[in-house]
Amino acid sequence: MLARTCFPAAAALVLGLPTADAFAHGFAGERFFPATIETDDPFVADEASLPTVTRNPRGADGSQEIDIEADIAKRITPDIGITLSDQWKYIQPKGAPAAYGFDALTTGVQYQLFINGPHEAMALIGLQESWGHTGRVSAASAPDFTTLTPTFDFGKGLGDLPDGLAWLRPFAVTGTLGVDFPTKTQSNGAPNPNVFNAGLAIEYSLEYLQHHVKDIGLGAPFDRMIPLIEITSATSLNRGLGGVTAGIIAPGVIWAGQHYQLGAEMLIPYGNSAEGRGIGGVVQVHFFLDDLFPRSIGKPLFAD
Repeated sequence: MLARTCFPAAAALVLGLPTADAFAHGFAGERFFPATIETDDPFVADEASLPTVTRNPRGADGSQEIDIEADIAKRITPDIGITLSDQWKYIQPKGAPAAYGFDALTTGVQYQLFINGPHEAMALIGLQESWGHTGRVSAASAPDFTTLTPTFDFGKGLGDLPDGLAWLRPFAVTGTLGVDFPTKTQSNGAPNPNVFNAGLAIEYSLEYLQHHVKDIGLGAPFDRMIPLIEITSATSLNRGLGGVTAGIIAPGVIWAGQHYQLGAEMLIPYGNSAEGRGIGGVVQVHFFLDDLFPRSIGKPLFAD
């Protein structure tokens, strides 16, 4: 029997997930959108990734890079949020001493445009800032310029499909669009072009399948898993580099509980050699601060 009419609270009791009625982040109606790793989320939130560990694909010159990143997001009001992130980089060039240190500090501000429960849709706009002169990697400086990036993020679940397409309802897509605007056109003789960034995540929620479409007998931990594939691209627009594109294809899986989620993805580069060669990987531990600390740091600073 189809279970499309199950209430969000029923799934929350089974899964340990917060209910949409409690205004938990990541929910649009019955749909829970996880925090994706390679693409931005379409919701403001109180959450933290501690840590995200990335082994990047090997560089075209044979170098190897490992990044350890920390991210935190905080709601100022229910619809306005800020973000803060930085990462420690370890770079091992082929046949040369290793370089390591912190990268440029990145901050952001976001505004939730809407959350539509019946159609499992949401969107936000934001402005991301990567600050020049805020980090340094030994033997290789972080950028000496600031980059401003207006962004648009969206999410859409397919739970409103008709009964004849019930098995497609667990699918959801999230995406992000943005354009980099560097404050300097060149550094050390090299151009700093405007860059169009795009990302798409295609998800299939086994939790949604089990509790909102059909009980197929999935038990823990599988009934909390969300297989997904993320695709990112960065295309230079001008200053002699117009049309040059590099990107990542990242298949993986996310396991989501009430207080935290775990994610792991492969990183497969395509396009220009800027994203490297071979295959890399990323793992992430992500905490839901609104569920861990609902009466303190997990709630908006100001109510509407």
